[in-house]
Amino acid sequence: VQLVESGGGSVQPGGSLRLSCTVSGITFNWYDLSWHRQAPGKERDLVASISTDSGTRKYADSVKGRFTISRDNAKNAVYLQMTALRPEDTAVYYCKARFALSMWTSDIYWGQGTQVTVST
Repeated sequence: VQLVESGGGSVQPGGSLRLSCTVSGITFNWYDLSWHRQAPGKERDLVASISTDSGTRKYADSVKGRFTISRDNAKNAVYLQMTALRPEDTAVYYCKARFALSMWTSDIYWGQGTQVTVST
């Protein structure tokens, strides 16, 4: 199983970036997908999530109205469109795939992360 993120980089405040995560080795459309981020010295936090059919999308309060998560089940890919970026958005961004095997256990995979830096 591989999750490979791309699209990170350095951008000025107010700028935009689009992160991509391509997934292989799993039945992609069975898995809920999400983006998480981890800033230095902080815990990894959920940024956005999307259900298997894209019917449910959730966002952290800090990114609502600025970030959009989407997926393409035909391409085995999930995306995070980020606009109006702020310095506090600086972090390593990770994608995650999750399939609930039961009420108590899930099959979970993580990507290796991509750095996003927002600064002047």
